[in-house]
Amino acid sequence: MMRRQDVWPLGAIGLVLTVTAAWWGLALWSVPGAPAWLERARAVCFNITESGLPDTKGWLMLLGQPPIMVGFLLVGWRRAVGDSLRRLLGTPLGRAAAGATLALCLTGLGLTAAKVADARLPAVAWGADGQAPLAHPRVDRPWPEAGGLIEQAGLAFSLERLGGRPALVTFAFGHCETLCPVVVHQALAARAELDRRGVEASLVVFTLDPWRDTPSRLGTLLRQWGLDPTRDLVVGGSVEAVKAALDAWGVARTRDERTGDIVHAGIIHLVEPDGTIAFSSAGGVEHVVSLGVRLLAATTP
Repeated sequence: MMRRQDVWPLGAIGLVLTVTAAWWGLALWSVPGAPAWLERARAVCFNITESGLPDTKGWLMLLGQPPIMVGFLLVGWRRAVGDSLRRLLGTPLGRAAAGATLALCLTGLGLTAAKVADARLPAVAWGADGQAPLAHPRVDRPWPEAGGLIEQAGLAFSLERLGGRPALVTFAFGHCETLCPVVVHQALAARAELDRRGVEASLVVFTLDPWRDTPSRLGTLLRQWGLDPTRDLVVGGSVEAVKAALDAWGVARTRDERTGDIVHAGIIHLVEPDGTIAFSSAGGVEHVVSLGVRLLAATTP
C-alpha cells in the first residue's frame, strides 16, 4: 500500500523524467512559432548543426544529464526511492502507471532514433567524381581584392602569404558537420595526390561564419580540419570583412539567424601562383586533381 512518505521520492522520479523529456525535446525538435530567443538558446546550448542535431558536445550533455540527476537522487534517497517503487509496483494502479511511463519512454526513444536516422539518411553528395572533361572552362579571374582579413597566426592575410605556391581555395565553417568536413577532406586528399605529382599547393579555407569562427578560433579550426600549419591558411576577420570577401569571391550562402548555421555550396577553386583563379570545381578528388595537373602544365615553363 502506498504511504504519504512515498510522495516525495516518486515526485522526484517524475521530475527527473519530465526534465529529461523536456531537455531532449528542446534539443532535437524546433518548436513551431517559438520566439527567436528560444531557438537561439537551443542552438547555443546543444551546438545544433546544419543537420538539425547536436554536435558531439551537445550529445554528451544530453546523454550525461539523466544519470547525473538519478545519481543525485540516489545519493540522498536511495532507500526511500527503492521502498517507494516497490510499494508502487505492488498495486494495480501503480503497475499501470509504471507501464504507461515505460511505454512513453520507449516511444520517446523511438522518435529520437527516427529523428537521428532521418537527419543522417541523406549522405552528403558533393559533386560527381571522375576527371574533369577537356572542355572544362578556365575561369581566368584575378584574386578578389578584400582587406581586413586575418589568418590563424594573427597576421594580416594577403596573396603574398601563399609564398608563390599555387593554391586550392574553399569555404567552410567550424560548426558544420555535414558538407564542410567533406569538402575540406576532399581538398586535402586532392592536394596530397597533387603533391605526389609535383604540384606543391597551399590550401586556403575562408570561414563562412565570422560570428563564431572568430580570429582567436582560426588556429583551432586549422587543427580541427587537419591542415598543414607550414603552408595552409584559415582566413577570417571581422563580420564585415569576411562578408565583403565572400561577396568578392561570389560565394552564395544563406545564414539561419536562429541557429547561426549556413547553407552553401561546396566548391574548390584552383589558383595559380600569381593569384589567377584558373579553375573552379564542384567535383570530387579526381576531378580536382585532373584540373590541378592542367594547372601544373600551364605554369611550368
